[in-house]
Formats: sequence, C-alpha cells, structure tokens
Amino acid sequence: MYSVGDKIVYPMHGAGVIESIEEKEILGSIHRYYIVRMPVGNMKVMIPTDNCEDIGIRDIIDKSEAEQVLDILKAPCVDATCNWNKRYRENMTKIKSGDIFSVADVVRTLMLRDKQKGLSTGEKKMLNSARQILVSELVLVKGVKPSEIEYTINEYLNI
Repeated sequence: MYSVGDKIVYPMHGAGVIESIEEKEILGSIHRYYIVRMPVGNMKVMIPTDNCEDIGIRDIIDKSEAEQVLDILKAPCVDATCNWNKRYRENMTKIKSGDIFSVADVVRTLMLRDKQKGLSTGEKKMLNSARQILVSELVLVKGVKPSEIEYTINEYLNI
C-alpha cells in the first residue's frame, strides 16, 4: 500500500506523485483510488488501489539506477529487426513491461533509427510515449525540469 507523497510508476503512463487516496462510487460499488499527478503533461490519473500489483505499479528507481538508465542511452545500438511490424510489437512489449531500462532501450533505438532512416507514424507515436514515460520517471528521481531531462537524452544520443 502506498501513501500520499509516494512516487510511483504506472506502466504505459509514466511516473507520478500520489496526491491523495479517495473513495469513489463506480457502477454501484465503492473503490479506493490513488490520485496521481504526472509531472509531464500535468495530468492526473486515478489508479485503483485493489489491483496495483496486477497492473505493474512500482516505486520509482533510485539515483544510481537513473545513471544506469542514462548509460543505456549512450550504449551502441544494435540494428533492430527490419520488419517494422515485428519491431513495433517487440518495442510495445518492452514499454508495457514497465521496466525503465527497457523503455530507455526503446527510446534509444527509435531515436537513432529516426535519425538514420526515419520512423513510421506508429513508431513516432511510440517514441513520443516512451520518451514521456522515461522523462517522467527521471524528472522525479533527479528533481529537475522535464526540459533538462530532454536535453540530457538528446546529448547522450548526439541528436
């Protein structure tokens, strides 16, 4: 169980801070929800407290893990699968996992591919989502503005 003020990650949405825990009546039954403010996009999300484990809610990483995530961005990129459909599915699986290291790998791969060959519309959307997830968690870990994290990502990838 998390508390108000805890920093958590909601896979496919990114990291945020629990602002409150509220009870809401939905379809005739009362459920408890975490109200989470996301730092990127200034969005609020309601997460049911009952199934946090099932949907992959986790604590944010620590500062040393954040450095490891940034190191992934510097690592050389192995040319991904040429078949865009298979590549898209593999990247989507990585993003859905909620693992920040996998998300960083997707960001690196897609940004470098975009620089070299361009991306399809679907992959551009995926890149934007993956970047937002990555930035949101690093913002909370490092305590800096999203623009600073964006700058760091671009620097690490020489873009």
